[in-house]
Amino acid sequence: MSSIWLRREGQERYRARSMGRVRRTGSPRLPAAPRLLIAGLAVVVLTATTAAACDREQTPVALAAAGRSSVVETIDAPATVIARSAATLTAPADGTLASLRVQPGQRVKRGQVLAVIDSPPAQERLRQAKEALAAARRASRGGGGDLAGGLRGTDRAADETYEAARAAAGKISDPELREALLRQVREAQRRYERAAHAADRAVRAVQRGVNDLRAAVAALATAQRLQAQQAYDLATAAVDALTLRAPVAGIVQPGGPATGGGVSSGALAGLLAGGAPVGVDPGALGPVPPPGVDVAVGAGGLVAAGTPVLTIVDTSQLGLLAEVDETDILLVRAGLAATVELDAVPGATYQARVRSVDILPTTSARGGVGYRVRLSLGPGRSAEAEAAPTPRPGMNAVVRLQAREAVDAVTVPASAVFTADGRDVVWVVREGRAERASVTVGVQGQELVQIVRGVRAGDRVVVRGTDQVRDGQELG
Repeated sequence: MSSIWLRREGQERYRARSMGRVRRTGSPRLPAAPRLLIAGLAVVVLTATTAAACDREQTPVALAAAGRSSVVETIDAPATVIARSAATLTAPADGTLASLRVQPGQRVKRGQVLAVIDSPPAQERLRQAKEALAAARRASRGGGGDLAGGLRGTDRAADETYEAARAAAGKISDPELREALLRQVREAQRRYERAAHAADRAVRAVQRGVNDLRAAVAALATAQRLQAQQAYDLATAAVDALTLRAPVAGIVQPGGPATGGGVSSGALAGLLAGGAPVGVDPGALGPVPPPGVDVAVGAGGLVAAGTPVLTIVDTSQLGLLAEVDETDILLVRAGLAATVELDAVPGATYQARVRSVDILPTTSARGGVGYRVRLSLGPGRSAEAEAAPTPRPGMNAVVRLQAREAVDAVTVPASAVFTADGRDVVWVVREGRAERASVTVGVQGQELVQIVRGVRAGDRVVVRGTDQVRDGQELG
């Protein structure tokens, strides 16, 4: 099958997968044979004539002269408006929302304190860790006792401390804070392992009678104090994490994305990386609130670990996430210009530019293959040339990518080109008779097609009724 028809069929298949959405302005693209498309840039003269072999019920054959004009090839793709970044802050522990210091819709700075969680369990763990640290510091270095048993007990306490700290860190939605706490846990574990290894060597030396008791007791005490100090430090960090700070600058929205409380933490982080919870089964995200109920947590409300409290959306730079069909993706590259139409702003046109093209494909539920394309979104203009409204993240759009352009090229109406024997061909009228000519197609516009080889400017070609023409047929 020829490239021109393959791309057209791919686009039609892709539009069908995109929930039947069509452009709101201009007439829809129809199959080439029943409709003649004439570009505004081209001056073509059509001469209708009826072939002798056609009966009166058949569509008359129409001719047009190949001309020279500019032609632009565009690719239509469905898209969604996306924010620069966003993050959902969740409760790091069970408790109550003791303080809520921002209002919905408020613009906040990165690092600003937004809310404070009161968690009695976290406070209790900190109190116990503080007492254990004080006891370890008071412990006497004298005496022997069960050194090996003491070391095993210290190891168990250390393992429990690290496990609890990792679990607490995993409930923190701020990725930077979460990673910082996990790094703290890893470093604490490495330091303890070194101290425990030294204590184990000292205990074994005493058991073999090659070292005195005091060295083993000192090594064990060092490991115990280190473990107690680490437990206190990690418990302190967990309590500090109860103060929720904005990980990005942006606008505050209560609860989590979409449902206000049913999406896991961080679901919106990195929207430009494709992390938006679009198409997720709400039932898999938690209980769905009844209609008319706001599930956002207010000050004084109970929260469980992982409950979404606030979402911060950075709208300082909006973008687009488009999906381009496999039949068109090889024409798309970074820097390509595009125009955008939004469902929410009829008649307005926005400017955009391609930022990146994904390497790995996505597969639609209906079996098609597409590739995600990320674009920066510029300002828009209404049909009256006035400034268009600023879009919101999540709005639906249609992107028209300006893939290729040919200037002063030999062109024919798109309806003139058809496929025969696996090649692109046109009917050319030479000396009054139809002659099938193989052509090389270049840039393919909505209405005009560039002919690189096979037709010259001024040649008359059949643009309607191509299925009724036979080689050598007389045409006026």
